[in-house]
Amino acid sequence: MTFEQIAQKLGRDEIWVAALFYGQASPLDDAKPTKEEVQKLGSVLDMSSLDDHFHEHWYPDRGQLGPMPPQDPTLYRLYEIVGVYGYAIKSCIHEKFGDGIMSAINFSAKVEKIQKKGADTVRITYEGKWLPYDFHTE
Repeated sequence: MTFEQIAQKLGRDEIWVAALFYGQASPLDDAKPTKEEVQKLGSVLDMSSLDDHFHEHWYPDRGQLGPMPPQDPTLYRLYEIVGVYGYAIKSCIHEKFGDGIMSAINFSAKVEKIQKKGADTVRITYEGKWLPYDFHTE
């Protein structure tokens, strides 16, 4: 089964499902799997022992993905995109929102396969709550 197929059965996002499989789904903002979701996932995967892994004291691994820069070609390209276009993206964000950051806590991502000029093309969408820096002078 694909992450998308599993996500459809759980009523969750495919990125969340993939993050759960890699131990990276956050326990914040209802992102930690509920007991019901763990049972449903076990049923979808024909596995009954998931309760032993995803319990109330389970927390995700938020460490690095490995050596930096990443050795995996896909991860390296994502890293490279930020290296090459990071300041341009940052500047456009600040022009539109002012000084602040996009939250990685209240965050979602979407991966789509689209056709552009006759070629398979990857579209990645990041969405995060805007958190303005709040500078107070006394």
